[in-house]
Amino acid sequence: MTHHERERAPQGIDTSKPSVSRVYDYMLGGKDNYEVDRQMARKALEVAPDAPEAAQANREFLARVVRFLAAEAGIRQFLDIGSGLPTQGNVHEIAQSVAPGTRVVYVDHDPIVLVHGRALLAVDDSTTIVAADLTDPDTIIDDPEVRRLIDFGEPVGLLMFAILHHLPDRDDPAGIAARMMERLPPGSYLAVSHFHNPGPERPEVSKQAYAAEKIFNETLGTGRWRTRKQILAYFDGLDLLEPGLVPLPEWRPDADDKAEPGITYHTFVGAVARKP
Repeated sequence: MTHHERERAPQGIDTSKPSVSRVYDYMLGGKDNYEVDRQMARKALEVAPDAPEAAQANREFLARVVRFLAAEAGIRQFLDIGSGLPTQGNVHEIAQSVAPGTRVVYVDHDPIVLVHGRALLAVDDSTTIVAADLTDPDTIIDDPEVRRLIDFGEPVGLLMFAILHHLPDRDDPAGIAARMMERLPPGSYLAVSHFHNPGPERPEVSKQAYAAEKIFNETLGTGRWRTRKQILAYFDGLDLLEPGLVPLPEWRPDADDKAEPGITYHTFVGAVARKP
């Protein structure tokens, strides 16, 4: 870490270890990252040179999902878990461009996300950011700031983009998703994007997924490329929308999409489901 980086790091931000949010920011071409994050990203790029395309595909998936939920499903309140650093096309910007006044609560536990998020949202009374950990879903739902904006008597769009794969198996991510949806009313939606290991059906892709998982766990201490069956378990009891669980660019593609992932195409998937 250079002296310059120490000076520009916000107070309380640890730049001695890579951060998931900052690595993702780097992959998207952002500036809120440090040398330790770039080093980790370069290791990932050795295994998956098109990782920035995968990150872009995730942002485009987010945009399509939020537009669908706001414009077609009539959702007027969103809970975005593990929101990451603000970038172009944030959830509240997309949703409010479709339906002004839509309420959005971002939830994250990364200090740098909270610093930048609070600065971005300082003048927006329909959007806020809350410090909380996904492993304690009831604390999120019962948070006073969450309750200030989210009416749990009305449907909610629960967004879990690129977050559940950072929970180890011992944290029971499927159980956490189920607990969150249990607290939401009928008509609510769950949207998930997740690292995927396609297994024997795509052996070369599976090999790349195992290699990426190894790098993530050695550097970030987190990251699980799960099977299709494991990811589908997040949607148990929900009605999966067409086209189901698919590579991100295949979920209701838009003419404006730009991401063209190569080897990562089948290692990053997503789906949306409705609570009946």
